[in-house]
Amino acid sequence: MNALLRKNRELSAILKVSQELTTSFDLEKNMLSAMQILGTHLEMQRGCVFLMDPDTHKLRIIAAQSLTRKEISRGTYQVGEGIVGRVLETGKPMFVPNIGNEPKFLNKTGSRPSKKGVSFFCSPISIDGKTIGVITVDRIFAEEDTTVDDDFRVLSIIASFIAQFVILWRNFKNTENEIGKLRSQLKEKFSLPNIIGESVELQRVLKSVIKVATTDTTVLLLGESGTGKELVAQTLHYQSLRTRERFVAVNLAALPENLIEAELFGVEKGAYTGATEKRIGRFEMAQEGTLFLDEIGELPLNLQVKLLRVLQERSFEKIGSTSSVHVDVRVVAATNRNLFEEVKKGNFREDLYWRLNVVPIMLPPLRIRSGDIPLLADYYLNKFNQLYHRQVKISARSLNLLEDYTWPGNVREFANTIERLVIMLESNVVKPEDLPFNLNPENQDAPVIYPGSLADKTNLKQEIEGIEKDQVIRALKDNNYIQNRASKALGITPRQFGYRLKKYGINFKRL
Repeated sequence: MNALLRKNRELSAILKVSQELTTSFDLEKNMLSAMQILGTHLEMQRGCVFLMDPDTHKLRIIAAQSLTRKEISRGTYQVGEGIVGRVLETGKPMFVPNIGNEPKFLNKTGSRPSKKGVSFFCSPISIDGKTIGVITVDRIFAEEDTTVDDDFRVLSIIASFIAQFVILWRNFKNTENEIGKLRSQLKEKFSLPNIIGESVELQRVLKSVIKVATTDTTVLLLGESGTGKELVAQTLHYQSLRTRERFVAVNLAALPENLIEAELFGVEKGAYTGATEKRIGRFEMAQEGTLFLDEIGELPLNLQVKLLRVLQERSFEKIGSTSSVHVDVRVVAATNRNLFEEVKKGNFREDLYWRLNVVPIMLPPLRIRSGDIPLLADYYLNKFNQLYHRQVKISARSLNLLEDYTWPGNVREFANTIERLVIMLESNVVKPEDLPFNLNPENQDAPVIYPGSLADKTNLKQEIEGIEKDQVIRALKDNNYIQNRASKALGITPRQFGYRLKKYGINFKRL
């Protein structure tokens, strides 16, 4: 073999090793492939990759060419032990012309019964000045145009590739472990015991969730605003087989009608003026996961046909594209409307209604499960006491008043009320007079004032402004911070609502 051919083989081996190390994050497979490439291209036999075990602080073989499992298991070294351990300790390569004449060559694997005429190369695997392992190969010199320096140069390049791959692999494994922990936490957070309540009505809901969670069937969540439909949707996802993939939520009522299609299905670059780049929609974001379509009753009729096709055929076209995108997504939809009545009125397609209504789950309003209020009160008091570093408790009489109230905003209104009390209360016990006027019949004749909304009773104008500001904040919270819906709830126009936000300096981020 002439020198030029040898150089070509070296370059080819280096290229193939670099390509092999980028095929996957399978450590042992990639290392073994790299050693096999050295064997086939450069006659470097019995290539081994040793890495330091962080638990035992010993060098162990990660991958080895032409060694049995038993031989690999024997190949462990202490730092400084033999040639392998010495190279790790010093960070410097070593070459043994004839291992039969070298007492430091321990042959722990027992893979070389005859050591005569075999040369041994051992090169450190280092990165950022730290040696994390070694690479070793056997060599039988039969060519005059090959030198030790040539082989060490190739091995040092391969070792640097391996070092970078090992660091990437460790970061990948650490990230994977962190993601696993976060998934476990989410699964625990959105588990059935965390849906607070023991009432018959709520237990009926939980039984339905248990039955359908592990399936891929479409679920339609029905119920008034604030009953916890998104919480149930997240629970369905994190208790399903799709828990490793994304949960994507979109509130259709919060989107302008002309943007809904782009949000759901995406846009191809150049589809219209201003579409300067390709954009994926929520369906693609939720690939192999769960898509939660909140306020499905707000979906325009022209897009209901497209949604129906996705549910039936699992495919759609982006805006500006003629090619189909195939998706594997579980759909959970929710609405506070009576969709059957909307079908009768012609506002909702009947075929889409039946496609969504495979498994309907009705979430009960808080007023018909008032027995759950003590449990909810304990839960939210603990939550907001921890958040705001308070120790607020609630008196028995105040708790009775909370149970007697009808809660038109359901659990959302209840949570907002407890949070407001924890923040504004000057004492550590909620008494009846501390409750908002609408919760306490004894305060019905009193001015409409929320606890802490006014520092002092100064004049009528300030009292009215204080009441108005509290009503604006409450409307925002009760309507999921959607200004159009909040303005409708107060009976004013969006422009008037925006004026009041500016007038009272109401900050969305702080809310």
